[in-house]
Amino acid sequence: MSTTRQHPPGDLGREPDEAGAASPVPDGRQWRTLSLAQASGIVPTARDFARQALNDWGWLPAATADRRAAAEDVLLVVSELVTNACLHAEGPEELRMGRTPKGLRVEVVDRGAGQPAPRTPHRAGRPGGHGMFIVQRLCLDWGVLRTPEAPGKTVWAELAAPA
Repeated sequence: MSTTRQHPPGDLGREPDEAGAASPVPDGRQWRTLSLAQASGIVPTARDFARQALNDWGWLPAATADRRAAAEDVLLVVSELVTNACLHAEGPEELRMGRTPKGLRVEVVDRGAGQPAPRTPHRAGRPGGHGMFIVQRLCLDWGVLRTPEAPGKTVWAELAAPA
C-alpha cells in the first residue's frame, strides 16, 4: 500500500459533468461524480451517493456475505476519505467513484495542502486517527494525486470487486 506511487495525469478519470451521471471512459471505467462543495450533511450524502452507485452497479443488494462485506468496505472507505477531507483539508470538493469488472476506485478531491497518512504507531484503543489506517487495511492500494501549482489534492483508494 503506497501513498507515493505516481500515476499518469490522465488517471483521474473523466471530466466532471452533472452530479451522479455515469459515463464510460477510454480506460473502461464507468465514473460517477458528486459535487460536495455546497453540500450539507456531507458524510451521509457521500455514503448515500456511494450506496446508490453500488446498487446501480450490482454490488447491492448483496447475495452473499462476501459481497455484502465488499460493499460495506466501499461505504466505509468513502466515509473515511470524506471525513478526513472535512477534518483536515478544508472540506471535500467532489467525490468520484469509478468501476471496472475487477474493482472500484474512490476519489475525494479537496482543497487541503496536507498529506494523509496512517497514524504510526497505530493504537487501536485510542480515539481518532484511524481513518487512513482503515483505508490502508481495506484497499488494494491508495494514494494522493496533486496537480502542480494548483491548490488541493485528490486522495484515491482502490478496492477489489466482490468474488
